[in-house]
Amino acid sequence: MTDEFISKSRPLCVDLDGTLVKTDTFVQALFLLIRTRPAAVFSIPRWASKGLAAFKECVAKEVALDPAALPYHSKLLPFLEAERRSGRVLVLTTASDGSVARRIAEYLGFFSEVIASDGFVNLKATRKRDALVARFGEHGFDYAGNSSDDLIVWDAAAEIISVNPCGSVRRALHGKDVTVFEDRPVSWRGWFKALRVHQWIKNVLVFLPMLLAHELGSSVIYGKAVVAFFAFSCAASAIYLFNDLFDLHADQHHPRKQKRALAAGDVDLLAGAVASPFLVSIALGLASFLSISYVVVLLIYLFLTTLYSWQLKQMVLIDVITLSAFYAIRIFAGTAAYGVETSPWLIAFSIAIFLSLGVVKRYAELREAVRENPEKLRARGRGYHARHLPWLMGLGVGSGILSAVVLMLYIHSDKVVQFYKTPSILGLLCPLVLYWIGRIWWLASSGKLSDDPLDFAARDPQTWLIAILSVCVLIAGAL
Repeated sequence: MTDEFISKSRPLCVDLDGTLVKTDTFVQALFLLIRTRPAAVFSIPRWASKGLAAFKECVAKEVALDPAALPYHSKLLPFLEAERRSGRVLVLTTASDGSVARRIAEYLGFFSEVIASDGFVNLKATRKRDALVARFGEHGFDYAGNSSDDLIVWDAAAEIISVNPCGSVRRALHGKDVTVFEDRPVSWRGWFKALRVHQWIKNVLVFLPMLLAHELGSSVIYGKAVVAFFAFSCAASAIYLFNDLFDLHADQHHPRKQKRALAAGDVDLLAGAVASPFLVSIALGLASFLSISYVVVLLIYLFLTTLYSWQLKQMVLIDVITLSAFYAIRIFAGTAAYGVETSPWLIAFSIAIFLSLGVVKRYAELREAVRENPEKLRARGRGYHARHLPWLMGLGVGSGILSAVVLMLYIHSDKVVQFYKTPSILGLLCPLVLYWIGRIWWLASSGKLSDDPLDFAARDPQTWLIAILSVCVLIAGAL
């Protein structure tokens, strides 16, 4: 018999978490449980005291993940399907609870058997090896795994298949005959996406009070500006991680959000859970170098964004008002960092224009959800229905126009002459604002805008041109 025939005659045992699926199903289920049933937090210590296997069983009884939405390994999955078509026996072998494993095996349809934790035995490392040896004999099976816990299982396997191995696993397997499957970005790229560093552009709003108050003569204020920016950025990234951890299930059902680093399994869930409070500590540490006022504003932001992620984003109208408040808070943060006065006109303008952007974000998200799934006619995890689309557009366009009106009133106020020698030139800002708001809403109504307008604006050449023209107008007005 050929080596290939001998290999095909052996069962192929496949690990679940981190191997077949790029995430940890138990950790994800635990976050889903806390997200949907917060009171269950008080039961967790009691469940955990029974042992890990019993803990997994208790969580599995409370919530059920959707197998169709899980992030499967894109290269391993077709390989397994081909092996099954060739007549090979595939066995799902996992430390996850048996009910979870059987649900996934049933969905995929190509596993002949499931060997998993049963509420008494946590089938991991030595226990998994012993179970497979008892079932198939020493070197009577091939094994696909991913972690250092699988090293002892590979010692008893005839063929080693390593999936997304970390550095320590690679070193341990060096010199052995190993088949490797890779399906993940470089580590720093995954974290770059998870922290949403591209979203830090929103935090340039902390510079606005300094610029509009014309406090540019002191070198100290520039240092404060940089510290304020990075403190707010760390806080924002911490909230992004927190939000993504508790929205995993919903994100995996979303056509675009399923590509987020945590939802796609490109960043370890437990690592994300540790990174979030760590970033909060860094943010507050940096904020302490500025002022108590800045620390207070940052704490308010963290509280509101946490509350938004947990509950407010599911409440109609309150969610978009909260979104607009997040932008305004960034301006207050800048005021607190530099100790300069913030004009009431700037606050009024900010509330109006950011309300328009908050509404367009929800409008684009709802429109995308309706287009992807016309039968449901609503956005997952939101309180909006397709019939709300015209109402959202009216509110968003109206608040955008209001921002231009506020700007015009400011230009004709006594306040403006303190900073601008030719304030009438500033009137050119109004058509620029109206054009930009109108274009954003036209793109949203045409289905050409993602659900984050500022993310779009950061990549939009016309937005950059309008920003440059606006700066030129401000300079001309000052001269």
